[in-house]
Amino acid sequence: MAPAQFQHAVLAWFDQHGRKDLPWQQNINPYRVWLSEVMLQQTQVKTVIPYFERFTRRYPTVTELADAELDEVLHLWTGLGYYSRARNLHRSAQQVVQDHAGQFPREVDQLQQLPGIGRSTAGAIAALAYQRRAPILDGNVKRVLARFYAIDGWPGRSRVSHQLWERAEANTPQQRVQDYTQAMMDLGATICTRSKPDCDGCPLNSECSALQQGKIARYPGKKPRAPIPVKSTRMLIIENTRGEILLHKRPPSGIWSGLWIFPEIDLALEPAHYCRDSLGLDIMTTETWPRYRHSFSHYHLDIEPLHLQVEIQEQHLMASDQALWYNRAQPQAIGLAAPIKQIMARLAKQSC
Repeated sequence: MAPAQFQHAVLAWFDQHGRKDLPWQQNINPYRVWLSEVMLQQTQVKTVIPYFERFTRRYPTVTELADAELDEVLHLWTGLGYYSRARNLHRSAQQVVQDHAGQFPREVDQLQQLPGIGRSTAGAIAALAYQRRAPILDGNVKRVLARFYAIDGWPGRSRVSHQLWERAEANTPQQRVQDYTQAMMDLGATICTRSKPDCDGCPLNSECSALQQGKIARYPGKKPRAPIPVKSTRMLIIENTRGEILLHKRPPSGIWSGLWIFPEIDLALEPAHYCRDSLGLDIMTTETWPRYRHSFSHYHLDIEPLHLQVEIQEQHLMASDQALWYNRAQPQAIGLAAPIKQIMARLAKQSC
């Protein structure tokens, strides 16, 4: 199928079936497009919608996002995952304000200079916000192209990625690039899905190589799996007599960077010694909760929660901006790591 035919088939399908009422498709501007594209990285549309709406209510412009405290940004992001996106979002907003007078660059190479924006995201912003011809290659588009052209191998390999980018470039039209870009994302998200694709409803089915081969599930190739290591930790849910929970702020790098979590100690360390020697707190009661597993992309973390009730002490810990007593009745606007949010919910149920 020639590129012109490919474009025509995709656009004709989009005109009839494409999504046109998503929140970021209303009042389109570069800020809203950028925000949605970052949120949609590795996250489904239905999950992103409420976060996008909350963000745009709280930060309607890039300037207001740039002026925000990072803790507040992370708080709004809590539950969306992949928190580096939120940190890069904040840094990018500040860079746009400082280096570009609050106006997003129009060129793909300039957009790629912003933290957290790769070639595909930059292309999407250029196409959707500025109607500039720029190919994209997000996960949905990779799947459509890999199946249509039967491009073998995992897209993370440079050879495979190069082939996919060549196809994406060749098929991107000069006209209606905004609609075409949205159409390709919609096609992958709603028709050419990972499992149970709707091949009968696909506008490209007459010449789809994977369909003709009867090997839809083969494309795109899967990432080679390596054994996932398992690590263990103990989290101390230290609650004082006022019902406040002690939280520590994670360093600016590593897992949960910049987020607030319960104090962690090695499984071999005695909690009473840690509380007394490191925190100056005396334990009143101790309760061990069932261990559970939190999985990251590169390892599993087995968490042993230990609920400790302690005597209220002088607020010497409050002198540090790396520790605080978290008031669950009037929660502070801070970013909480996912396991901490889950455990807080359990605490709330116990308190009822």
